[in-house]
Order: sequence, then C-alpha cells, then structure tokens
Amino acid sequence: MRFSRIPFVFASLLLAAAPLASPARAADSANAPVAAAPRLPVWETRLPAFDAPAYAEQVERLIANWERASARPLVPGPKGKVGLKVYTDSGPGMATPIPLVKAVIAALERRGFKHENIFVVGLNQLRMRMTGYLPSLVTGQTPFEGTPIFVLESGKYYDPGWFYDSPLPARFDPVFAAAQTRGVANSSTVEEDRKSFLATPLFLEADFWINLPVYTDHPTLGVNGSLVNATLWNASNTARFFRSPANAPAAVAEMGAIPELRETWLFSIASLEHYQFIGGPFFNSLYTVSEPVLWLSSDPVLLDTLMLDRLNTWRVKNRFEPISEEIRTLEFAEILGVGNAKHAERQIVRLPQ
Repeated sequence: MRFSRIPFVFASLLLAAAPLASPARAADSANAPVAAAPRLPVWETRLPAFDAPAYAEQVERLIANWERASARPLVPGPKGKVGLKVYTDSGPGMATPIPLVKAVIAALERRGFKHENIFVVGLNQLRMRMTGYLPSLVTGQTPFEGTPIFVLESGKYYDPGWFYDSPLPARFDPVFAAAQTRGVANSSTVEEDRKSFLATPLFLEADFWINLPVYTDHPTLGVNGSLVNATLWNASNTARFFRSPANAPAAVAEMGAIPELRETWLFSIASLEHYQFIGGPFFNSLYTVSEPVLWLSSDPVLLDTLMLDRLNTWRVKNRFEPISEEIRTLEFAEILGVGNAKHAERQIVRLPQ
C-alpha cells in the first residue's frame, strides 16, 4: 500500500515552532480537503446515581437521540466490530467509569453486535490494571469477562503504514511526558523516532469507534479530554511534542483531522462523574469536581470547549488563573474542520428527566 502526506497546514500558524509533518494516508486522497465534523449538538442528560442502572438507562437515551438525529442506526456493518477508546492514564480516581463502558457495551449488544466483537482500547498496561480494566494480579477478576482489551503500549496494535510524521524526538507518557522529554535533543537522526504510529484497530478493523474520555486540565494542551484521548493518547511516541507549547496543540489538531480517523470516530461520550480543574493530568483529589451529567457529541471541539469553560470557572473560584489563551489546541482543531465551538452553550440539547 502506498502512502503520501497531507499538505502541511500550520506553517503560518506555528511561526518559530519546530515544523510538523502531516499524517500518512492513502495516496489517492492525499490532497483532498478535510471534511468538517457533522453539525450535531451535544446531548446532555443527568444521572440519578453513578451506578450501573443509571448509566445503562441514560446511555441508551443519548445513543437513541443521536441515531434519530443522524439517521444512522448503530447496527453491525461489514466488519461487525466496534472499538471503545477509554482513558486510564491518570490512574485510579480519574479514569473512564467502568459502569459507563459496560452501559455502552450493553447498548451495542442490543443493536446486534456480538460481545466478543466490542473491544476496549487503552494506553498503559499498569494503569489499565490499576483502574480495573485488566484482571487483578491478586484475584484474577475483571468486570470485562469476554471483552477484548487492547493495550497500545504493547506495540501490537500499530501498522507501519499509518503514522503521523514529525522530526521531534521520541517516547511518550501522558502523565510523565514533561520529565521524559527534559534535556532531549531538538532532532533525531533515527527515522522511526520521527513517527507516531496510530492505533489502527479503531479505524481499520472496526465499523466505527466511540471515544470515552475523562477531563483534566493540562499545562501544554489546556484541556485533556475528547480531542487528546483520540489523538496523542491513541498513538505511540508522542511525548516529544511537549517540548514546545505550540507543538502538542498542533499535533492534536492535525492528528484529529486525519480523514480515516474522523470517518470512523462516531462520537464521544463523557461522564462528569469526576473531572479535575488544576494540576492535571496527575490525579489530585483536592482539585476534582463531580457532576451527575453525561454528554454525547460527534464534535470533540465542542465538548472540549464546554469543559474549558467549566475548568476555568472552578479555577477562578479557587483563586487560580484561567487556562492560558495562548494554548491554541481548540483553535487549531477548529481551523482544520475537526469541530465547531462557536456559541457552545447554545448547542446543548438537554434531555427531559
């Protein structure tokens, strides 16, 4: 299979920042414009409790509303598989709630998907085990019996033909990225160090995939949520982007605009059972908030913008500075057509209780 790169997008935006190459993709569509995200709203519902029955009921309501609005029933397609991208990388206390994941799996099974064809994708084996997604080493028990669990750091789920290319040097970890890249040289002569390989099961092996982020602030990205969980925490070798305040936001936007990724990324479901407004992505319970709110949207920029407003509200209430306006992750993503955050509050559809 031959690949070429999407034309460079941010040359005029990044100025002094290190140049970023664009994602690899099929040659016959390399010059095609990036399609805009569907103009669907954010559906919001409230959870009477943070337990399995409440999540099951409200997830079903959200998905049913999305199906009606998009005129697309979530039934098995040619591949018969669905991927769920979870977030566990801040560790226990700030991971995708397991009752939410089980509710999504149950909703998909009701629509005809076989249990063994609904797989969960996470980044780090240790944190997935600590947060309950992998079997306990003590008891061997797991709430996901029979559910395939893919750990990206194992290296088994990357395809050498699908990568995001940049000259910045190597390795990654969502929590320890800053420490890992301290003192690293500005360039690498090793070709593989330039590449961040994408988690291909989500867009090559599944009919579609669903993003299940958790929200924290991030010193370089501003909002660590829907966009970041689908891009930087969904690929290899990404901590290198954190050397410059402009590199990581641009990488998130360009990766989020890869057509194959966007075409199969159906929507995000975000629970506000817990989110963190300062100190992230390290988990710190002193700066967390809990709301009985569940969101679903096909627009990750819109979701992240709504959460940015919440994070800043709580930061100001606690006498912290708002997230810097110099962090342009959402702006870059909007420029590339990944989403539309204009008049964010007006795009919320609140379901009656």
